[in-house]
Amino acid sequence: MKKVVVVTTGGTIAMKLDPATGGLIPAVSGDDLLAAVPVLKNFAEVEVVETSNVPSGHLLPEDQFKIAKTVEREASRTDVDGIVVTHGTDTLEETAYLLDLVVDTDKPICVTGAMRGASDMSWDGPGNILAAVQAAASDEMIGQGAAIVLNNEIHAAREGTKTHSVNTDTFQSPYWGSIGYVYDDHVVVRRHSLCLEKFKVDHLVTDVYDIKCVSGLDDYLFDCLAKKPAAGIVVEAFGCGNVPLKVMDGIKECREHGIPVVLTSRTYGGKVVPIYGYKGSARTLLPYGVILADELTGQKARIKLMVALAVTNDNDELKKIFHSV
Repeated sequence: MKKVVVVTTGGTIAMKLDPATGGLIPAVSGDDLLAAVPVLKNFAEVEVVETSNVPSGHLLPEDQFKIAKTVEREASRTDVDGIVVTHGTDTLEETAYLLDLVVDTDKPICVTGAMRGASDMSWDGPGNILAAVQAAASDEMIGQGAAIVLNNEIHAAREGTKTHSVNTDTFQSPYWGSIGYVYDDHVVVRRHSLCLEKFKVDHLVTDVYDIKCVSGLDDYLFDCLAKKPAAGIVVEAFGCGNVPLKVMDGIKECREHGIPVVLTSRTYGGKVVPIYGYKGSARTLLPYGVILADELTGQKARIKLMVALAVTNDNDELKKIFHSV
């Protein structure tokens, strides 16, 4: 029987209702989580490694990198066949994508969580843990990189994103769809992610900001980041890469200070493409050295930029990294 290590970090999956506050708080240990899924023994030998028990919105990039190092350490063991990470759903996709980028292993890495707490009548945690362990123990998932497993669906870490604030079917892969599904007794994978890439880094450059464009946004935030100066900036543009005129001025100022600026779209699907010629379009930003983020969302482009800056701060090299897949 295969061995799966479950790395617990906290999140709603490990929370219960606190009568004093009337809200969910961290209250469930890693062992408690597994005890709620006794059928796990039918699918794998499971071992627990507890790293924290906090809401995922409290995690810093440094914490996420420590999780990645823990996963890498456990995955390097010859007696371990797969890894599951339990995590809060708010930043789950960011940690999952970081694992995808920096943990160099062919062994399955499945990140899961829950949308409802352990004290709720319809707690989805046990079912998600079971599905994640099944996926992590499946030969079908070998070489797939990190994956997000919730609601019995398997999503590539690069593509899966949280789309609803409370629905248990929240994780989706817009336009591409899931890569597989977990049934009661087996795992089915229908496609393979073609965008796997790995970087060997010993730290993250965390001073990276994500600015979302809205109508009328000016250059104030960019001016602040230029004076700081920030290590990098991600701009979530309209449509296929268009920004307000004042934002264009702000981007120019930041580039004059040598700050890498990555352009992505604030939409769920599609890539940044330089097809328009008017001021503020992606095409008119290219002369400033702006980096196009392909199909990455803003939060994932930020994760990748933090990783990439640990490799190089040369803008041309950064462009190559973002254009590599």
